[in-house]
Amino acid sequence: MNPFLSTYKTPFETIPFSKINNEHYLPALKKGIELTQAEIQNIISNPQPPTFQNTIEVMEKTGDIINKVTAAFFNLNAANTNDEMQSLAQGISPLLTAHGNDIMMNKELFDRIKVVYESGIEGLTTEQETLLTKTYKSFVRNGANLGENEKNRLREIDTLTAKLSLTFGEHVLKESNQFKLVLDNQKNLSGLPQSVIEAASITAKNEGYENKWVFTLDYPSYIPFMTYAENRSLREQMYRAFNSKGFQDNDNNNTAVVRKITKLRAERAQLLGYESHAHYVLEERMAESPSKVLDFLNDIQSKAIRHAKNEFDELTAYAHQLDQIKQIQKWDGIYYSEKLKKEKFAIDDELLRPYFQLENVVNGVFKTAQKLFGITFKQRNDIDVYHEDVITYEVLSDKNEHLAVFYADFFPRPGKRQGAWMTSFRSQKIEDNRNIRPHVSIVCNFTKPTDELPSLLSFQEVTTLFHEFGHALHGIFANGNYASLSGTSVFWDFVELPSQLLENWCYEKECLNLFAKHHQTNEVIPLDYVQKIKNSSNFQAGMATLRQIGLGKIDMGWHAITLDNAETLENDFIAFESSQLNGIDLYPSVDGCCISTSFSHIFQGGYSSGYYSYKWAEVLEADAFEAFKEMGIFNSKVAHKFRDHILSSGGSEHPSLLYRKFRGKDATIDALLNRAGLIQDQKINSKS
Repeated sequence: MNPFLSTYKTPFETIPFSKINNEHYLPALKKGIELTQAEIQNIISNPQPPTFQNTIEVMEKTGDIINKVTAAFFNLNAANTNDEMQSLAQGISPLLTAHGNDIMMNKELFDRIKVVYESGIEGLTTEQETLLTKTYKSFVRNGANLGENEKNRLREIDTLTAKLSLTFGEHVLKESNQFKLVLDNQKNLSGLPQSVIEAASITAKNEGYENKWVFTLDYPSYIPFMTYAENRSLREQMYRAFNSKGFQDNDNNNTAVVRKITKLRAERAQLLGYESHAHYVLEERMAESPSKVLDFLNDIQSKAIRHAKNEFDELTAYAHQLDQIKQIQKWDGIYYSEKLKKEKFAIDDELLRPYFQLENVVNGVFKTAQKLFGITFKQRNDIDVYHEDVITYEVLSDKNEHLAVFYADFFPRPGKRQGAWMTSFRSQKIEDNRNIRPHVSIVCNFTKPTDELPSLLSFQEVTTLFHEFGHALHGIFANGNYASLSGTSVFWDFVELPSQLLENWCYEKECLNLFAKHHQTNEVIPLDYVQKIKNSSNFQAGMATLRQIGLGKIDMGWHAITLDNAETLENDFIAFESSQLNGIDLYPSVDGCCISTSFSHIFQGGYSSGYYSYKWAEVLEADAFEAFKEMGIFNSKVAHKFRDHILSSGGSEHPSLLYRKFRGKDATIDALLNRAGLIQDQKINSKS
């Protein structure tokens, strides 16, 4: 029996992972496509005149089995994949693309939708109006108005792009997994904390090396090594390996993949009547156009550049003073920054790490949510999981009602891509008067506990956990009628608001006291440590701002290009990136290293023409946190206003309107620049 083809007989209808095998995915998907096509045909064959209820709402409810299959498959392909799944993905992705195109290019279906759209919005709720507009636009933006030849070409482009995006991610994962820095001399461990050394020893044993230490490109291994290893040549080796992923002369080279994806996106945009892929994407974003994005990035750059240069000069002088380094290189940055930070603020990650045991931080983020919104998290041992590391919880409302299922997956493994993300296994929606509650998940890559030590997080990892949990709250509190407008189904430059907002609590004593306790003594983090965290929060804020702007400009550089100018994509990747980073990258360039070929956000994820959104949302969250600071960081009135207008509303209205309902005004850039210490005596008038 194929588990996908019947209702899950599990707690809260959660996915029965242990009963799902790889051979279930493709047959279930094909059956789902067959049933969905029948559902679409029923809409078309309806003899009644098209209405919102018999066309738009009915279409919104189609594809249940497809949604079940893809929710399981693609989430596992990111978090717990293997060669067989990756091979399956190359077949599943084109099937889904073709099916999506069959719907979007169905003339009879579009004719019904067009009739409803042109009949106006009288009698519709705001949410229904949004769904109608979004449905109509999605058809137009996916080829409904094209001629047959153009439709056929669009199908080819979408299929090719889907396959290439999968290939891009597979190459990056293989490059990450293949590299190992194997050390057999204790001298080369100089500077590394004992916890990092122990983790490297365990990795070595797991890889079959006796009496050696292995470091990998997984973040819990790579970041500490780059931060503390005194051996400069080994730091360089690690840096080059990490930053040459997809750029080496081997089967995992992504340069041709990037060129093909970018050209196909440019061609697709032109087919649909847009100047570039960026113009196409940004039509459905708060930023609206590439010129506005670049104006926004340039505005912040102009405020940050002087501070960044001063910070870089200070770091260079410090490296020279300490180790006679004449020219600081990119593999020196984290290392000397951490030393300088410790010297200036008497604080570093290793001083703080004992206070951030993973289990305590998880409880802390739960307590933070409870104090803000009244919700609680009850661990469940009866919910099936896809890996033994995954922990599950039932989320209960302030009235003790079931709100959501929450999955937490914290540790790296070979079949898991790098980074951290939030995702959903089931979206929230209201159907047949039943509020179907969401199943959400956060996936991270933190250091696993050892025989000697529990999992202890760096402060940056603490903020990462809070960040992803902010996304999870957006999913948990979803309360719309339609899945396509529910939870995190919002504009990409709005989706980072809840996640980045929650990071602010990590810097507040009132929040840290909830969970920051020494893993051995249970001592609450000392007040002076909290003050040092706050004092150091703006350390090298100018340089950090330039890094984000640089990534945003590389993204726009690839995607604002027109098809007529696509031949410039044949240029050297390093020269291309240098042109985008002109005046931004303060370090000397490094031969053989490239950002674009492992920039998974824009070539595998959904951030093409959207990486700027991290900075855009930072403007929103800095302004939003001012509301909490004015009334108290755990003020329930402000929290519930944020829940009602932002978290629960999803994409039911334009985000600018939702933000005004919460804040009573538009966000300005002032709060962000002031918090980062970049506002000194400068006239600010930009808005986001």
